[in-house]
Amino acid sequence: MAKKQPISRRDFIKGMAAGAASVVTLGVLQACEAGGSTTTAASSAASSAASSSGTTAASSMSYTPGTYSASAAGIASDVTVTMTFDETSITDVQIDVSGETADIGGAIGDDMAQAILDAQSCDVDVVSSATVTSNAIKTAAADCISQASGTTVTVSEEEDNGSSDWLGEAPEISEDEITETLDTEVLVVGCGSGGWITAMTAAEEGAKVLVVEKKESPTGPREDIGSINSKLQKESFEEYPEFEIDKMEALQDIVRYGAGYVNSDLIRCWEDNSGEMVDWLTELLEGTGNWYMSLEGGVGDTSDPGRDKAYATGHSPHLTDDAPEDTTLNSTFQAHCDDLGVEWKLSTALVKLEQDDSGKVTGIIAQDLSDNHYVRVNASKGVIMCTGGYATNTEMMKALQPQTLEMKVNYSKGSTCDGSGIKAMLWAGAKFSPVHASMMFNRCCVKPEDTAGYETTGEWFWFGEQPFLKVNLNGERFCNESGPYEFMLHSMWMQPYHTYCDIFDANCEQYAEQFDEVGCCRLFAFPNGALSNRTFEACWESNEELIEAGYIQKADTLEELAEKLNIPAETFVATVERYNELCAAGEDTDYGKETHRMTPVDTAPFYGVRTAAWHLTTLSGCLINTDMQVIQEDGTPIEGLYATGDCSGGFFGDTYPNLFTGLACGRTMTFGRRAAKIVAAL
Repeated sequence: MAKKQPISRRDFIKGMAAGAASVVTLGVLQACEAGGSTTTAASSAASSAASSSGTTAASSMSYTPGTYSASAAGIASDVTVTMTFDETSITDVQIDVSGETADIGGAIGDDMAQAILDAQSCDVDVVSSATVTSNAIKTAAADCISQASGTTVTVSEEEDNGSSDWLGEAPEISEDEITETLDTEVLVVGCGSGGWITAMTAAEEGAKVLVVEKKESPTGPREDIGSINSKLQKESFEEYPEFEIDKMEALQDIVRYGAGYVNSDLIRCWEDNSGEMVDWLTELLEGTGNWYMSLEGGVGDTSDPGRDKAYATGHSPHLTDDAPEDTTLNSTFQAHCDDLGVEWKLSTALVKLEQDDSGKVTGIIAQDLSDNHYVRVNASKGVIMCTGGYATNTEMMKALQPQTLEMKVNYSKGSTCDGSGIKAMLWAGAKFSPVHASMMFNRCCVKPEDTAGYETTGEWFWFGEQPFLKVNLNGERFCNESGPYEFMLHSMWMQPYHTYCDIFDANCEQYAEQFDEVGCCRLFAFPNGALSNRTFEACWESNEELIEAGYIQKADTLEELAEKLNIPAETFVATVERYNELCAAGEDTDYGKETHRMTPVDTAPFYGVRTAAWHLTTLSGCLINTDMQVIQEDGTPIEGLYATGDCSGGFFGDTYPNLFTGLACGRTMTFGRRAAKIVAAL
């Protein structure tokens, strides 16, 4: 087979970035403070230079010698920069990012400090996988320079009209830089929900398995696992016939969620193989005596069905009463891997895939992060990519999903994946998803003076998915609040500042139980007795903390609540009165919400909070076939290369169908197991 040519970066970006929002670059603007020594002309020239080139070197400035500190808000904490100056230069930079996410923002302090020191400026490149932390460092560094120089130095944003080349070229690594070589049969790159299942299955099938993971330890798997026709499901049908799933109906619904931008055969592949995967996982976990698997049996109120159908696909592992306190899924899977002889190369980052003259993938080049030496890993049977999506790569997000950045709030929980696996596959000739989707939940909130956006820091608000009344910042109701989480968020995007307010009252516990929710947002035991992810009590305890922190507002009157939320009181009160009338009438003639979810807001105290998106992960990667092989533009596979999870594409389109509980995790695990079996058998 002739070797396929890698995708053209110019053609790729021309196609994918059309209509995308601008990509942010950061420059330094200097403005003269009153009484400062910098002349107006010099200040104007500096501003002009910054506007045209985005650079202003600190080495052209003079300083009062000493050490100065400043802080700025990162994604999970305040970032502190401490800089030392002599009369003409920056002599030392220390950065404290210890409160940031350990493997993302928490890992960039030393590199950013060296970059600032080398540039003698706060105008340095951001780390694309840690943009928010990078910008906080730059802001704090600008403050330090301002203190030392007596000149106001600020960090400003410039636009490049979406022309950023986020894909770049595959790095060139010379042979003399590669100082370690490893050989295996099945190479698993990345270890999370997909990597664990893939590694265990391949080893069970008798293959020699090596896992390469860039973190110091693997990521814990998701614990809502979607499947059809597991043994647990089949056993429930006699008592709960509504749990039985028509595969064709499910297929058509998932296709509809993706607006057709999906591979129907991949969906059928999940439907036909997911039950076996869950049965295998159930046997593995329950065989330890420390776990039991439960079916999250809930499809909502079938006597009052809503616009969107729910499916009882979710399975969750729970610890038994006798399990040791330190038992986790990671420890359980690690013990099984150890028994099977799985080998590990941790703290090692993928650099690129290696291919022979025919285009077949033969292994990878990686970098050992302990001392930065390069490693070649040869895989005689195949490479299975489990590297995740690109949620933390702001450059990719701006080019491919700018609308998601406008809906999300900065919060530390979520994916830590930076798209490196996707980029490596694209360099090898893979075909990318035609549209880009994410898994988002309306589970983040901001303070009353803030609005949604990836640069706004917020807090987790698990209560946000309850279908209470929601109004925009003009105080107006704007959609059916009941249904898939992302439908609510997409409707939010159409509203002013991509932000809305959740409104509920003193009866919210009664109403939350009445809602008969499904999946991970349910706060009460499922009809079949399965435990919910969180209880109402635990959720309300979090709400009390959010009230104390100034996020959720509590008021005795609707007018007071509107004032606290910074929304028009007159319009808001009229909206609530209209909503209460519809609740009393028992029919939502405005937007069609189910009757049992039409609950009035009429009992003080009243509560409100500004809500936005919690971005868990991206869902669009390189396209695969039903043998999990990564495919090229012409539909033929790249030999030796397989993928599962969020680095793979073709299963999800525009919207994540969250009413199929655990679908993303179930897809990832099912396809990882299938890929492992296929590759191990070669």
